[in-house]
Amino acid sequence: MEGWQRAFVLHSRPWSETSLMLDVFTEESGRVRLVAKGARSKRSTLKGALQPFTPLLLRFGGRGEVKTLRSAEAVSLALPLSGITLYSGLYINELLSRVLEYETRFSELFFDYLHCIQSLAGATGTPEPALRRFELALLGHLGYGVNFTHCAGSGEPVDDTMTYRYREEKGFIASVVIDNKTFTGRQLKALKPRGNFLTQTHYAPRNALPAWRLSRILAVNH
Repeated sequence: MEGWQRAFVLHSRPWSETSLMLDVFTEESGRVRLVAKGARSKRSTLKGALQPFTPLLLRFGGRGEVKTLRSAEAVSLALPLSGITLYSGLYINELLSRVLEYETRFSELFFDYLHCIQSLAGATGTPEPALRRFELALLGHLGYGVNFTHCAGSGEPVDDTMTYRYREEKGFIASVVIDNKTFTGRQLKALKPRGNFLTQTHYAPRNALPAWRLSRILAVNH
């Protein structure tokens, strides 16, 4: 793949005295491992650009699992993350590094990632809504999408006043037991994505805890 691609660095580490090993997330090729030769040298113009949260254009090639970086350009300065938003961004990067296979295309997920990082950079309050939306979107891209509007057992629309529990590979089924792993029908409807999942504005603070509980349950099951 020798053409230019939009990309973000997920992780980087020294590879030699003058080179870096990069784990990058690209628009067309998905997650890719690259060697950036000479990027650690004093004269390199790449060192400052090859950082997490910097929008990049990359060109790379090679036949093995580890590709060689040919060229790199920063599209803009790094998105301004600091404190809790920086830790949140690093968490998202680690999540992608753990669940995405190399060289598997996830173009829509790439833009969900971009929207998430932009949301974190512009956050004036808690980063939790952006994190929960991204976690659920990621599960959907991996094939674990959730039906928030219908009971998996009966096929009927969920009832606002009833309680439901998530069952792996099935979905939400009615439950007579109420605990921290159950949700009301009203909560499920509030968690249902509307339009572009990462840019929706309906994600009210009252839904943050149910979304956090759901993301933890789904992560354990998948």
